[in-house]
Amino acid sequence: MRLPVYLYGHPVLRKIAAPVSSDYNGLKELVEKMYETMYDSEGVGLAAPQIGLSDRIVVIDADPVKDSFPECEGRKLTLINPEIEILDGETVVRDEGCLSLPGLSERVPRVENIRLKWVDENFEPHEEVITGFLARIVQHECDHLEGMLYIDHISMIRKQLIKGKLNNIIAGKTRCDYPVKYAPKSRK
Repeated sequence: MRLPVYLYGHPVLRKIAAPVSSDYNGLKELVEKMYETMYDSEGVGLAAPQIGLSDRIVVIDADPVKDSFPECEGRKLTLINPEIEILDGETVVRDEGCLSLPGLSERVPRVENIRLKWVDENFEPHEEVITGFLARIVQHECDHLEGMLYIDHISMIRKQLIKGKLNNIIAGKTRCDYPVKYAPKSRK
């Protein structure tokens, strides 16, 4: 079952997500629905806040970008309560998009080397050094758990230049090929 993707302007995207405990009801089914939603939306990652849940859950399948980024081949990750440690290394600026910001992409600086700790949907612990574009995907999705979006990493000038597009998303004037949930209309 595809779930709607919550779009820019919805308050859930700005909340810090809560840790998930091992007794989380329906976790495996939720993870399956998140993967289905991500695939149907043609994304490579999806965080729980993007489906309206303020929980520390991320799904990633980076395999679709393996031709451009070999480190992504076969990389499918379910991250519960992920923790990122930034490692020494260069910062690279690349285009990023987001299912919650349809029709937009911006050049975002991110580090290329991280250490990631997480548990999977069976609450088995994992730790791995992740590099390259996969590290970017992980950082992007984990930002959602902190109430951040990739546009929080761009300059104020760029934000001003895309303000009209952002306002169109908030106003519900953006159309998508996947089910979405717009921000609630403010009552004045």
